Amino acid sequence: MLISKKVVKAKFIRRPNRFKAYVYLNDEEIMVHVPNTGRCREILTLGTTVLLREENNPLRKTPYDLIAGYKGDVLISIDSQVPNKVVEEALKLKKVDNLKDFDLVEREKTFGNSRFDFKLTDTRQNREYYLEVKGVTLEREGMAMFPDAPTERGAKHLRELVEVIKAGKGAGVLFVIQIDGINHFRPNDEMDKDFGEALRYAHQNGVDVYAYNCAVTENSITLKNEVQVIL
Repeated sequence: MLISKKVVKAKFIRRPNRFKAYVYLNDEEIMVHVPNTGRCREILTLGTTVLLREENNPLRKTPYDLIAGYKGDVLISIDSQVPNKVVEEALKLKKVDNLKDFDLVEREKTFGNSRFDFKLTDTRQNREYYLEVKGVTLEREGMAMFPDAPTERGAKHLRELVEVIKAGKGAGVLFVIQIDGINHFRPNDEMDKDFGEALRYAHQNGVDVYAYNCAVTENSITLKNEVQVIL
């Protein structure tokens, strides 16, 4: 997926709350929007190089979104709106091996009282599959983990996917690791024990658990390779 808007580099200064940060751009300190409610503490450190996407909207208070940051030499995307777009592109291009047979891809569909990121349909076999997507930005010593902050909503989604299975339909969760070169993923039990337990419960009850890394450049991000999930 190409980033169509202008992208510029800046130096990170601080993040006073979840939604805004201050950076140096062209020798000037400016405020930017952070499109990620996670902590991103391992990425957003003083002096690190970050990427800003220009947003030409006169109604906005901030002219840029902070969409990625370098952790050493590794570029990590932190834009929380990216994973669903990346997965939609990959599904339509048949890049997720186990989901290739689903020819109809729909966003934001409900099942019962739950809303999931995708509803997939195999129109030839009349099969339905509900897919939830989670963006992953936390990495330690080559291991990707989710979440980087407690998420009651995330655990709730996983338990709701089990109800889809009980109704005789397919269900899965796909962790989009917004980093290249990662080969392993696990739930971050140290941060959110309930989420880890919910993920294992979902897996034990028939919910598919996938994790894919991404090819990340300063102007694009694309789903790349499936990685090992450690539960």
